[in-house]
Amino acid sequence: MWTILLTVVLTLVVVLIAINLHRPEKEIRHQIEHCHDIADPRFRREMGALLGPAIVGGNRIEALQNGDEIFPSMLRAIAAARQSITFETYIYWSGETGTRFAEALIERARAGVHAHVMLDWVGSEKIDRGLVRRMHSAGVEVERYHPLRWYDAARINNRTHRKVLVCDGKIGFTGGVGIADQWKGHAQDPNHWRDMHFRVEGPVVGQMQAAFLDNWIKTTGNVLHGDAYFPDLEEVGDSDMQLFISSPAGGSTSMRLMYLTAITAAAHSIDIAAAYFIPDRLMTEELIKAARRHVRVRVLVPDRYTDSEVVRIMAKREWGGLLSSGVEIYCYEPTMLHTKMLIFDQFMVSVGSTNFDTRSFELNDEASLNVYDREFARKMTAGFEADLQRSRSYSLEAWRQRGWRERAAELVLLPIRGQL
Repeated sequence: MWTILLTVVLTLVVVLIAINLHRPEKEIRHQIEHCHDIADPRFRREMGALLGPAIVGGNRIEALQNGDEIFPSMLRAIAAARQSITFETYIYWSGETGTRFAEALIERARAGVHAHVMLDWVGSEKIDRGLVRRMHSAGVEVERYHPLRWYDAARINNRTHRKVLVCDGKIGFTGGVGIADQWKGHAQDPNHWRDMHFRVEGPVVGQMQAAFLDNWIKTTGNVLHGDAYFPDLEEVGDSDMQLFISSPAGGSTSMRLMYLTAITAAAHSIDIAAAYFIPDRLMTEELIKAARRHVRVRVLVPDRYTDSEVVRIMAKREWGGLLSSGVEIYCYEPTMLHTKMLIFDQFMVSVGSTNFDTRSFELNDEASLNVYDREFARKMTAGFEADLQRSRSYSLEAWRQRGWRERAAELVLLPIRGQL
């Protein structure tokens, strides 16, 4: 309890210092009407025209499970790069994994490949400074996003949480993984996290490159262009996709609106795997509405293994209404669940860096890849259900029987809900 109280006090101090914690000017306050089902072509037209970049066809995607599959695939793509590497990530820590990625980037830079790395200042705080110096010396451009400076403290609460790697402008990666040893292995124990990342080819990679450039230009003022970064991209598969980005500077409510629109359009099922699940009032109402119109809503969240006890406690406060409306909630037991994935009507899949919380919707820079492909959605649903087999169902009765300490902690944490 004292640890939680101390965390609250420290967080409130940060909140008082930061001056950019205003509500967005374009804030969605009212429920969205159900107009079109997810599979309706009119829904996709709205997702491209109203909300984000155009949906482009001809793409191919490969789902990578946990560090044993994710890191080797990313490192192979880096090693094969011949012209350019652009890499943006939130977490980059010291350790074996951080060293392997740094050495791979150094080798390519020395071979003449243009290598550009964007690290969030907060998320990469644990990086070995020696690694950064080595990368710089080899010719890797390493930039830190929104470093704390006394004359610009307003930016401290706006972090880049995006996770995008693009090699030669042709192969892209996105998902939930950070560059740290916690993601090694295959989620075999509490020291090795459960997560997914995705390897992508096709025209949508151009949108992934543009997402990287969004923050690269903000930070450096330098535009990376030409065939090394934006080559001709031929159709290589059958999947329709769009890379959706958001940031407080460029429309922080757009990601939230995209989620709300998809939830409202769902006609049969919504599956959510969320490392941090703290839906706001409107999001909670839309999930309840979906359940009441007989959409099966399943939510998978971390259990006792989590990197944020504060989030785990605060998340449960709103579960009562969800559970009583028929929403199914499951707690993943083997290790920390860090996956961020939504599956709508076994047709649309949204994956990437975005968490299901206010911080992702309003304060962070995020990137989510929307995939409109029934076969891919079926595969992701099978993976989701495999994770459910390693989880326990959380009942309405269990929620009602929460102890007074847990309920008191929820009330104490309420003032910082918007920061979680």
